[in-house]
Amino acid sequence: MSEPTVPAGPPDVSERSFGELVGELSSDLSRLVRQEIQLAKVETREDLAKAGRGAGLLGGAGIAGLLTLLFLSLALMFALADVMDVGWAALIIGVVWGVVAAVLAAAGRSGLRQATPPLEQTTETLKEDAQWVRRQNS
Repeated sequence: MSEPTVPAGPPDVSERSFGELVGELSSDLSRLVRQEIQLAKVETREDLAKAGRGAGLLGGAGIAGLLTLLFLSLALMFALADVMDVGWAALIIGVVWGVVAAVLAAAGRSGLRQATPPLEQTTETLKEDAQWVRRQNS
């Protein structure tokens, strides 16, 4: 197997014109940029494929968790049915899940209010800009 030859030093450019050197530099630079763009595209595709697989697995985990919650709720309902009528047991479990949903919704709503500030500084500068425009038109 033959090994690629590597030049021992810088290429001899004494016989070449300035225009040829600039042209070669330009083509080398263009080739380098194209190769970097191609590499970025390949890496992006690979990262997106990994993210897609991860999102699919998370979706599957969510469905499995929902089914687990459903069957555990049914088991609890039937366990309560030994002590009371099955209709009342189902109603109790439904009310418990309704309370859990309301608490989670309230906590989520509160968290969203804190996460999205009203942009006070931006609002103030926009008001100042509007006043400045009104003064200029007066």
